[in-house]
Amino acid sequence: MTLNDFKSLQNPIARYYKDFNVEGRILLTGHSHQAWPDVARLGFDEYWKDASTLVDDKWDIAFQKADMVRQGFSQIIGGDPNEFALASNTHDLLIKLLSALDLKNRPKIITSDAEFHTVRRQLDSLYNAGQIELERVEAFPIDTLSERIASAVDDKTSLVIVSKVFFNNSLILEEIDKIQNACQHRGADLLVDAYHAVNVVPFSIEEEGLESSFVLGGGYKYCQLGEGNCFMRIPPSTRLKPVLTGWYSEFMALACEKEAGQVVYGTDHWAFAGSTYDPVSHYRAAKVFDFFAEQKLTPDLLRQISQYQIGLLAAEFDKYDFDPLIIRRDKEIDISNTGGFLMLESEHNPEITSQLKEDNVIVDYRCNKLRLGPAPYLSPGQLTKAIEELYQVCRGVSR
Repeated sequence: MTLNDFKSLQNPIARYYKDFNVEGRILLTGHSHQAWPDVARLGFDEYWKDASTLVDDKWDIAFQKADMVRQGFSQIIGGDPNEFALASNTHDLLIKLLSALDLKNRPKIITSDAEFHTVRRQLDSLYNAGQIELERVEAFPIDTLSERIASAVDDKTSLVIVSKVFFNNSLILEEIDKIQNACQHRGADLLVDAYHAVNVVPFSIEEEGLESSFVLGGGYKYCQLGEGNCFMRIPPSTRLKPVLTGWYSEFMALACEKEAGQVVYGTDHWAFAGSTYDPVSHYRAAKVFDFFAEQKLTPDLLRQISQYQIGLLAAEFDKYDFDPLIIRRDKEIDISNTGGFLMLESEHNPEITSQLKEDNVIVDYRCNKLRLGPAPYLSPGQLTKAIEELYQVCRGVSR
């Protein structure tokens, strides 16, 4: 399968998404929640069969499914599968990492002012509680962000957190290795939020020079895995031991006697493990990873599709005489340097998104940022129609 297949009138994979009705409505929220292929339902059925037949003995199979999810993520961004700790959401993984830091002697955490709410809110909470020193670096201009963050790292810094692709405007951060080098020089750690890059923007731990970095992400967006499939890649060089872990973290040593008060940690991803969870998400994810492999939907092809679709949306938008007081596109932004959605600006987003939804065109927004996120199961005709509907809606919006 090639990019030309996705430029044709009939989308080549839409038929595999019947339950999500991707041909009957225009789902432009691919940057937030992509439709699941129909095979995902087989994962639910398989889990029910294993749970009802094997009861508590199902866990051996469940752990195999988890390993398949680790393998799926490692094939996308690199690293060894054993380096991937899994959790139902990124916040779970974030607080485990934060709990491992020596905040008494290194209280400073550095981040940008454009991070996703998971990071923003948790760091604000810790700062307001007097538990950390927090330095927020202005994200823009993005061309100098890596250098400016790197220069802020000092001997008081325990952790830097920054996104590869920013959630509100889709801009891509380059030269993250400069931050990693500064962290290594000062004895700090780096956490890269790659959620908006995984499976839509080429991202390689090795090529980015991030072998010593933590990487956070998940499959709710561009991987089509649905809820419950997040990861944090643990660099093999780390010596951090999180305080907030579950009993799975000593799973391999449960049969051994331990001294009173002794806390045992497993190796690799086990050191950041939680406890009993609902494994159905991993059953579902394993089916979807297999589907992507069968359809040869590689990260490189998905990037080509995404860039074509975003370019088409932008070109169609530019054809119309949209009132810039209602909605506008920053033409200074190079689409080739953005992630998986087209960002438009409007102060009327609640009204626009509501009206579009009535026409079966689903988009979302963050403040004045309207986000149009295509997905590989959409056809060029659907994208063209979406912009036409947007134009008609905006014509009816009062200044």
